[in-house]
Amino acid sequence: MAKATNTELVDLLGEKFGEQLFDVSEPYGLLTFSTNKDKVIDVLSFLKENGKINFNFLTDITAVHYPEKEKIAVVYHLHSMVSGIRVRLKVFLHENDPRLASATVLWNGANWMERETYDFFGVKFEGHPDLRRILNVDDLPVHPMLKQYPLEDPNRVDKKDEYFGR
Repeated sequence: MAKATNTELVDLLGEKFGEQLFDVSEPYGLLTFSTNKDKVIDVLSFLKENGKINFNFLTDITAVHYPEKEKIAVVYHLHSMVSGIRVRLKVFLHENDPRLASATVLWNGANWMERETYDFFGVKFEGHPDLRRILNVDDLPVHPMLKQYPLEDPNRVDKKDEYFGR
C-alpha cells in the first residue's frame, strides 16, 4: 500500500476486528478509533506487523481524564513511515481500576511513555518491566493529572466575592 487512505485503513481494520473497533472519526484528518482494553495489544500488534500498513513508529502514549464519566482514556499515537499516515487509538478505562496491558512487548520505546502515563494518571500497565514514577517523587500520594482535587483553593482570600462587592 503506497500511500494508504484512511478509508482503506478503516476497511482493513474492520475486516480484522469488526465491532471491536468503534467511535471511528477523523478530526482534522487524523484517523481516530477506540477499542476495548482486552483487545488493545491485538490491535496495536496488527497495526505494527501488517505488511500493508506497517505502523512501525509509536509516537506517543498519554491519557486524558474524564471525571464526569469516571473514565480515563489511554491514547496511542502511531505513525506509518512507509504509508505516511498517522492514527490515534483510544482505550477507555474506569478510573477506579485503570489497568491495561503494556505495549512494551511491541515497542521498547513504550517503556518510558507508559511510566510517564502511570506517574501522571495512575494507569497501571500490566507486564511493564519497570513501572515506577519517572518525574514526580516516589512518595507523592496522588497522580497530578487526575482531576480529583478542587480547581481553586477555597481558602484564598483574594477570590472572596464580598471583597469585590458581589
